[in-house]
Amino acid sequence: MAITFYDLCGKDGERFSPFGWRTRMALAHKGLDYTLELVKFTEKDKLGFSGQKLVPVIRDGETVVADSFAIAEYLDRAYPDRPALFGSDEARGLAKAVNAFVDRTVQIHVGGLIVHDVFGHVDEACQGYFRESREARFGKTLEEVQVGREERVDTFRKALEPLRLVVKDQPFLCGDAPAYGDFPLFGTLQWARLTSGFPLVEAGDPVHAWFERMLDAYDGLGRAIPAAA
Repeated sequence: MAITFYDLCGKDGERFSPFGWRTRMALAHKGLDYTLELVKFTEKDKLGFSGQKLVPVIRDGETVVADSFAIAEYLDRAYPDRPALFGSDEARGLAKAVNAFVDRTVQIHVGGLIVHDVFGHVDEACQGYFRESREARFGKTLEEVQVGREERVDTFRKALEPLRLVVKDQPFLCGDAPAYGDFPLFGTLQWARLTSGFPLVEAGDPVHAWFERMLDAYDGLGRAIPAAA
């Protein structure tokens, strides 16, 4: 059976989820076709079969896998004849470290810089849920969260230094070609690119050059979707 990929969508079917993009890139890397099922913020019931409420989720025959990193691990086990997302236990360990760093540091910084911009891309039927849940998370209104971001963005840029040190010397975090270790950071920056015109990374930054290469990877999968104005 073909893989079914359940991914978050916003207004007019926009797919901007940073975690969805990790899986989207993983499937492209493996060269796997899939059937897409779009899930809005308030359509958690569509994921009831998975035993939890978060996307991304894939169903491959009788196998159901949630969480973007777990999905990547599954794809490498289930399709070993396709290009590897990790390639070795050592590479998987390093990718897991990058994944955690992005989740616990980068993603949090970026959310505080663009969350009100993201709100504008959420389907109108889901905007009440989005506002309530995110304002509870941040402890202030979405508008207040973004106040002063021009001064705060430098803190985010400095947080990228461990990854910047890698991509200033090689094309991708994983070496000469992208692999799963590149996808967590790409997913977060793509989330911002598709929902916000706020410049997160400066043009002369090695991370900016890396991101441009990632946009062109897999036949330009990332670049094919226009950036937010």
